[in-house]
Amino acid sequence: MKFIAIERELKDANRTCDQNLLKEEAYSVNELMNNDILREIYFTENKNAVLILECTNKEQALKTLSSLPLVKNGIIAFDVFSLMPYTGLSRIIK
Repeated sequence: MKFIAIERELKDANRTCDQNLLKEEAYSVNELMNNDILREIYFTENKNAVLILECTNKEQALKTLSSLPLVKNGIIAFDVFSLMPYTGLSRIIK
C-alpha cells in the first residue's frame, strides 16, 4: 500500500537541530530509499517534508517514520494518510 506522510514541525528545526542530527536524518532517508520503503520525498514551499511510502499497512508506515532521527528527537511528526487508486475515470471510460 502507498501512504503519504506530511511533516509537522513540533520545534523550530533551524534552531534545535545541529548538523550531525541533520546528517543522521539524511542517512536514514537514504537507507529507506535504498530499501524501497521511501519512494519519493519532497519539500513544500514552507519547507515541510512530504514523503510517499510503500508499506504493508499504516502501522508499518508509522513505525518507519518513528525511526527517523528528527521524529525520535521530538522535532517533527507526520500526518499519515493511505493513498487509494483514483476511480473517477470509470465514469467516462467504458
